[in-house]
Amino acid sequence: MYTQMKNNRSVLPGLMISILISLISQYLTNFIPNLGAALIAIFLGILLGNTFLNKPYLKRGTKFSEKTLLEWSIVLNGMILDFQIIKQVGSAGFIFVILQMVLTILFAYWIGRTMKFNKKMSLLMGAGNAVCGSSAIGTVSPVIEADKKDKAMSITIVNVMGTLLMVLLPILSSVLYQNEVVQTSALIGGTVQSIGQVVASAKLVSTDVTNLSIVFKLMRVLLIVGVALCFSKLNTKEEESLFSKTTTSSTSEVKKNSSLMTVPWFIIGFFILFMLRSFLPLPSLMIHSSEVISNQFEITALAAIGLQVKFSDILKEGPRTMLYGLLISFFQIVLAVVLITWLF
Repeated sequence: MYTQMKNNRSVLPGLMISILISLISQYLTNFIPNLGAALIAIFLGILLGNTFLNKPYLKRGTKFSEKTLLEWSIVLNGMILDFQIIKQVGSAGFIFVILQMVLTILFAYWIGRTMKFNKKMSLLMGAGNAVCGSSAIGTVSPVIEADKKDKAMSITIVNVMGTLLMVLLPILSSVLYQNEVVQTSALIGGTVQSIGQVVASAKLVSTDVTNLSIVFKLMRVLLIVGVALCFSKLNTKEEESLFSKTTTSSTSEVKKNSSLMTVPWFIIGFFILFMLRSFLPLPSLMIHSSEVISNQFEITALAAIGLQVKFSDILKEGPRTMLYGLLISFFQIVLAVVLITWLF
């Protein structure tokens, strides 16, 4: 009981700072409305997180804000959406997500090995960029028995690249697609790494793009189960072929890590509310309240994401690792643009 209370108290400083930054960001939109609260929250978070608020005791609360509040925000988004928006994605959207993910993983592995990174690092970078950032890396790390250094390095690079794409893609979409909803949502939801970064990026465009980008992103997140199963069958020993793993060892590995390969709870919650919204005449007050709360949670989570971006982490990884991340991100953008041109 005492330990639980102590843990709860340790969350409060980072949580309160994240909430405060989100409120300041929303107030500042009165003076700079073109930026939007989401972008202001992220930039304020990055600025303060690298200067005055670069404090270890805030870390637990900012991680809670990023993960838990964002997950609840996604759940509440299910109350806002209905089948009409899903129809905009259709079979073309599913094909787009599958091809984008598979080809990103293959490219990340190939370029990683070409640049002399080890197998496990190359696979972690593939999963992190193709699926859902840190969460995907955390899921597949025990499956391929990755060491802590590779895990930490890949998480850092994936988050840095995600932050870069988060700002770049809304600008690119305005040039290529004039912010048209389906194409822009596919570009952002199918490319940007973490869910928080997808929401932040889409928020810079419009509410419609945010809603549809989340749909594209959730399709990627759902497929983490398949990615983890496929990775469990690979041989990650440097001196052996990637596809030479025995059936016995791969089966035991799947069983060993089966508890990790489950659908995230917030996706289940999202779809439950989505079905309720689609088939029941819910009160408008309930729908509006869900939208307001979801928006507040999102901005708070985005402030927390900004607080966790450390310039020191970026410099520490060095130019070679940063180049690796940049090459994958460039490939993802080019691939997404080609697939969007073909499918939509």
